Amino acid sequence: MIKHIVLFKLAEKNPENIEKAVQSLKSLDGNIETLKYLEVGTDYKGSDRSYDIALTTHFENKEGLETYATHKNHLPVVDTMRSLCQSSIVVDYEF
Repeated sequence: MIKHIVLFKLAEKNPENIEKAVQSLKSLDGNIETLKYLEVGTDYKGSDRSYDIALTTHFENKEGLETYATHKNHLPVVDTMRSLCQSSIVVDYEF
């Protein structure tokens, strides 16, 4: 299994942008055949080191992650998140 985790820091952190980002990410659930698990969470602590939103996804294999990366239902979400965020970080690993 492959775990793909992305942390997002919003350019303008406000309730509207948080909701738009969360709903955009959640729209992936059930809409990409290789996506086996999806979890979205928002940071409650708000420290200087904190990122605002976390996305955790699981895939059966590396090919499944590659399919997801270029999937027609994923690309609009990428555009939305890029428009809302000042930065993001990612880690992909086998478990």
